[in-house]
Amino acid sequence: MSDEHKAEKPSESGERKQGSLKNAQLPQVTFSTFVMSLASSALVHLGEVPEPETGQMQLNLPVAKHTVDILTMLQEKTGNCLDPDEAKLLQGLLYELRMKYVVKTK
Repeated sequence: MSDEHKAEKPSESGERKQGSLKNAQLPQVTFSTFVMSLASSALVHLGEVPEPETGQMQLNLPVAKHTVDILTMLQEKTGNCLDPDEAKLLQGLLYELRMKYVVKTK
């Protein structure tokens, strides 16, 4: 088999990636999964967990702070609309992320 037959064309690779994303089982969208997703993103930008696509650690404090600010805004805007478990989850995530941010900025 020649090398040109072994190599995957870029468009084929992209089509396969999109096809696998369409078939991927995504979690149900709830308030809790939404805030967990944002918190996970903040942890990546705080350099606490590797970036999912590349596996590389990164530190981007402005983006981490922005994500914490988004979670804070959600907490303020949702006020008394959250059930006790959602409120506790959001409060706990914000505490953890803020503490990690403070440690990284020292």
